[in-house]
Formats: sequence, structure tokens, C-alpha cells
Amino acid sequence: MASEGAIAFKAIGVPNAFRERERLRQWIQAVARDHGHSIGEVTFVLLSDKGLLPYNKRYLGHDEYTDVITFDLQNGNGISGDILISHDRVRENAATYGASAAHELRRVMVHGLLHLLGHSDKSEAKRKAMRAVEDKYLSRY
Repeated sequence: MASEGAIAFKAIGVPNAFRERERLRQWIQAVARDHGHSIGEVTFVLLSDKGLLPYNKRYLGHDEYTDVITFDLQNGNGISGDILISHDRVRENAATYGASAAHELRRVMVHGLLHLLGHSDKSEAKRKAMRAVEDKYLSRY
């Protein structure tokens, strides 16, 4: 059977909140397969707000905190990219929306993955549609 690709989890300067890694890998692979893709190399990286902010400034021109930034590193061999996640934003958003931190972490993980799979959130309608797709996959975790 062909390899499903590499899915890595890293934490830099924050607690490593990635739990059930094998289950996460299977879930991520299933989302990609549903979109007709395989995983090449995808790395999820947890950072603090201060750790993520320079990437937001440099690559997106935004001088503000964000929950997730996706870097598409496609090389023709499946979906590949780095998905940088703010541990601080995940915890704050979870509290704001009454969700567990683990659930909110999965939401931003699938959000970043959906960007690699071609989804956009550049308009209100696209954001709403993307949220519905996130909810669909969160219910399948």
C-alpha cells in the first residue's frame, strides 16, 4: 500500500497540545481523500501569539494576532504545507465560544488544511461556506 505521506506536529515555546496524534493523522488523511487528494508533507506548528505575529506581519502584512496561517508548499506529490497555529488564540477562542481547547485546536487545524485543499475565506459568503465544511469534518473526528 502506498504511503499516506507525512503529518508532523510541533510545538515551539508553548505546551504541546496535540493529543491522539494517530487519530489526528487518520482524520487529516480522510479530509484530504474526501477532496480527491493525498497528503505529501503537512506540518502543524503550535506557537505563542508573539511567535506567530512576525509571520503574519512578514507574509500577510497584518500587524495583529491570528489563530492560523497556512503556507502552501505543494510539490506535486500530494498536499504539502506548514500550518502555523497560535496556542494563545486557540485557548482564548475556546473560552469565547464555549468549546474545549482540543476542539478549537482541531477547528484551526482543519481550517488550515482546507486552505491547502483550495478553500478560501476571502469573502463573507466564502467564510460561511468554509465554516460549514469545518463543522462537517469536526463532526467526523
